[in-house]
Amino acid sequence: MKKLHTYLFPAVTGIIVFIMYLLTLAPSVVQIDAGELAAVQITAGIAHPTGYPFYTIIGHVFSQLPLPFRPIYSMNLLAALYCAGAIVVFGFLMQYLLAHISVFMPAIRVTPKKSKKKNQQKDSGSTEKVQPEYFSIQENARIAGFASALGGLMLAFSKTYWMQSTSVEVYSAQILLFLVTISFILRAYIITQENPEKSFVAWAIATGMLAVSFSNHMTTLFLLPAGLFFFFSSFGFSKKTFITMGKLLIPFFIILAGFYSYLPLRAAQHPAINWGNPVDWEHIYRHISGKQYQVWLFSSFASAGKQLSYFCNNFPSEFNISLVFVLLGMYFSFKNARKLFWFISITAVFCVLYSINYDINDIDSYFLLTYICLGLFASFGVVQLFKLLYDSKFQYGLALTASIVFIGVQIYFTADKVDQHDNYAFEDYSKAALQSVQPNSIIFTYEWDYLVSPSYYFQMVEKFRPDVAVVDKELLRRSWYYNQLNRNYPYLLTGVTADVDAFLKGLINFERDKPFDPGYLENFYRRIMAGLIETNFPNHPYYVAVELYEAEMQRGEFTLPQGYTLVPDIFFFRVIQGNQYTEAPKPEFKLRFPKNSSSYTENIKKMVCSMLVRRALYEMEFDKVDRAKLYIKKLRTDFPDYELPQGLAEVIVNN
Repeated sequence: MKKLHTYLFPAVTGIIVFIMYLLTLAPSVVQIDAGELAAVQITAGIAHPTGYPFYTIIGHVFSQLPLPFRPIYSMNLLAALYCAGAIVVFGFLMQYLLAHISVFMPAIRVTPKKSKKKNQQKDSGSTEKVQPEYFSIQENARIAGFASALGGLMLAFSKTYWMQSTSVEVYSAQILLFLVTISFILRAYIITQENPEKSFVAWAIATGMLAVSFSNHMTTLFLLPAGLFFFFSSFGFSKKTFITMGKLLIPFFIILAGFYSYLPLRAAQHPAINWGNPVDWEHIYRHISGKQYQVWLFSSFASAGKQLSYFCNNFPSEFNISLVFVLLGMYFSFKNARKLFWFISITAVFCVLYSINYDINDIDSYFLLTYICLGLFASFGVVQLFKLLYDSKFQYGLALTASIVFIGVQIYFTADKVDQHDNYAFEDYSKAALQSVQPNSIIFTYEWDYLVSPSYYFQMVEKFRPDVAVVDKELLRRSWYYNQLNRNYPYLLTGVTADVDAFLKGLINFERDKPFDPGYLENFYRRIMAGLIETNFPNHPYYVAVELYEAEMQRGEFTLPQGYTLVPDIFFFRVIQGNQYTEAPKPEFKLRFPKNSSSYTENIKKMVCSMLVRRALYEMEFDKVDRAKLYIKKLRTDFPDYELPQGLAEVIVNN
């Protein structure tokens, strides 16, 4: 029966969680990196730093399965499988910990007490049943199973964790690797206490798993302080201990090097997405160290304070009402498994203190390990509830009912915040934008979240408008990007070769952190941007994105070559020569926005509306009233809440 509980509770919990995840799974590409990561996995490319070789390799293998879904849905499905699988691992881990909980605390003296329960004896009448004062979870596999399942559900339906299951993201795989690695570290510690002669093998497995986790994401670093705490608690500080550590690092680096060898091997084959072009030691180090993003790490105390404030304000919404179980679990583990309490607490606190020093908008995922730790505490909280109800004949009924009610409330307040089952906004916007331009066009933009990243998937995987060159203005500052552009669009840079060579020459010192001439780089950078228009315009219609027009062009950081002007199209500004009237396509696109909007979908609405207004005003300038009506009607029909500028609203009425 005990063995049945060990497998039954995690399996059932994983199935329940996976079914719920399917209900909120995104059907298509969503914001930020989803399009790029999906394309990287399917085409076996190289993703943005730090490369994520484990994630890419496993994703590529999964993408080859003959599943009856669109490729993007299959990759989103893999994210749900990672997260649901992690909950299964969580269940096994909690049962294992509860079965060995005495390892984490010195033996507690047991003194019997009289129970309030009375049992009828067949042969001697009514007598009181004597129970130990210490609640021994080690002897109750059923309670351990319930605690692992209920705590797993609280973690699975916490906001940021649940969000990782809805779409392509590297953190979904990292969640699974976090829990597997934690399991092996704790197992190694327990084996060291109970069976020391097998300790080296156990720690070697844990170290190997740590390397696998590092090959997926560098946030594995957050596990090191608590892992070292248990390691030195097991072996002490001695010469022998450090020799043992040295031996353990050998398989660690072999496994790590094995996974990261994917980067140079694949880069040498020039894949369509070849971020960083890590073909030599210099580029490999630059890529896996995330050097491009280090400018946002430990940038200032002010940014750290801002991120800490965000974490604290967001924290209550993660577990919602189930935070009660987290607090109960902290009390239980402190009283009954103090070393385990410190392991979990050190991990959670270190994760927060390190992550707040990363000044990025999408910081939530960096706190995931902290939320996993709180999930562990939540499971102990369920145990504490069973302990509090120990003398009640309704112990199971009350404990299970209370836990399920709390989980139900948590799901109720969280589901709408993570649900992406109807999110087609990024597919519709990026496809409509690509479809709106002329054949063999060039789009100059840095709308990564809404256009560049989704276009990687739709152009390279679904082959939608592959004739259009989407050029990321910000990535033109990086040497590797020119190799990728030459590979994907051989015609693009032919007219600016001399300027590119001069720019790349000056960029060497910048990328190597050596003294460089910023004026020199900025001069050639601007020459390249202008040259791309002038040399490609005769054969390739050129479009400039709205964010460039509203920011860089207004500040004078990006200017058109002499004789060229911009006219508002539907989604972009089209570059033309002269000031003649230029017709744009009719606004026949359809954008499907999800029921629950986000800042990303609201930004799409804002961009689209602003361009439709500009186009309508442009039509009015040339007295094209009927054409103006098309764009005004589109605004009023699809975006009724958008406030039209004075004068445009009256065009339809007065004409």
